[in-house]
Amino acid sequence: MEQQKNLCAQVPLSLHIQVTQAREALGQTTSEYITNLLMEYYEMKKNGDKTNVANNSRMMAFHIKKKLFQHLKAHLERETQRTGRKLTQREFVLGLVETALEAAERQAGEAAPEPEEDEPAALDAEQAV
Repeated sequence: MEQQKNLCAQVPLSLHIQVTQAREALGQTTSEYITNLLMEYYEMKKNGDKTNVANNSRMMAFHIKKKLFQHLKAHLERETQRTGRKLTQREFVLGLVETALEAAERQAGEAAPEPEEDEPAALDAEQAV
């Protein structure tokens, strides 16, 4: 484990309350929460805040009930313990979405995705003759 050093800062009370609520909702210690915030900040800064543009991705955010969130966190922790590798909320939710979309496409008979705009479409039977 990397050596640790204490970091102390005076912040406005309103910000302290906001951080405390967010930290508690995630079930993290103050050290874990602040470390994650700082790491995310420096990663965004390193990438010039263009990570979403560069990766051609979109943000998806939604609220869930606290009980469901706690259930999710417990599952992620169990999976982390079981596999020895941290399973993130993002990985878990993306996996669920991809699995559900694949199942829906199979059910609708749309297993083959449409070609990208820059890829030529395959010739249909009449054009091939």
